[in-house]
Amino acid sequence: MAMGDIFEATALMLDVQFGQATDFGKVRTNNEDAMGSFIPSSRQQARSHGYLFAVADGVGGLDLGEVASSRAISVLTEGFANAQADTMLISLLPRLIQHANAAVHDCSLVREYRGRKMATTMVACALRYDQAIVSHVGDSRFYLVRNGKARLVTEDHTLVNQQRKLGLISSVDVAEAETRHVLIRSLGPEMFVSPDTTAITLQAGDTLVLCTDGMHDQMSEALIAEIVSQKKTMNEIARELVARAVDIDGGDNTTAQVIRIRSLEQIGMYRGRPYRLPS
Repeated sequence: MAMGDIFEATALMLDVQFGQATDFGKVRTNNEDAMGSFIPSSRQQARSHGYLFAVADGVGGLDLGEVASSRAISVLTEGFANAQADTMLISLLPRLIQHANAAVHDCSLVREYRGRKMATTMVACALRYDQAIVSHVGDSRFYLVRNGKARLVTEDHTLVNQQRKLGLISSVDVAEAETRHVLIRSLGPEMFVSPDTTAITLQAGDTLVLCTDGMHDQMSEALIAEIVSQKKTMNEIARELVARAVDIDGGDNTTAQVIRIRSLEQIGMYRGRPYRLPS
């Protein structure tokens, strides 16, 4: 098992603990999952840029899933680090995901990879002040764990989920459908992609989970909440989430990032500029 280092970053506005883990699983000999983050190096950078966390899952069955996922994460994190200070995250994040999509699409056109298809999912979360901006394409997921309960924030871009919304298949049948991993949206196949983007107001004590389908396919929201709510480090929790999913099945690469919000500062917005709310 390959595991990420735990990071702890404290800023005036936000106090965050972070851990991550990934595993090849019991069947795969390579890991098509990728993950990345941007941790601000100062209080000033925490205010001007914020934090970024992201997970991508290269599409299995295509030629270069691991190239697609790693390229997407690289473009996203570099773009976030180099973004203009104080850029609105709710517009920045989907724009960077579009840049990542274009980069993956262009990879398939270069001489080295020409004629070889590649695609990846992506879920990304940017944090600043008391806000989380979540943007995603595909079926990698984001969960918010609050007061001991997990809530799925993202909505899978899969054929069966589309059929469920149209009333063609029941929620019970989705988990067993043979087409449950068929994506209707991913990074790479087309020149342009439309990510779904959501804003969440955070609370102290919230825990955020980003993961690939190798994890969420095997675990209920109740089990995720149970593991995440333990009094352990974020790295230990990420390792346990991944290990439990691999133990249950292990047929796919499995990746999780876990972020705990220890404290934050509430802010208001006036003409696009943040200001501190009176305590």
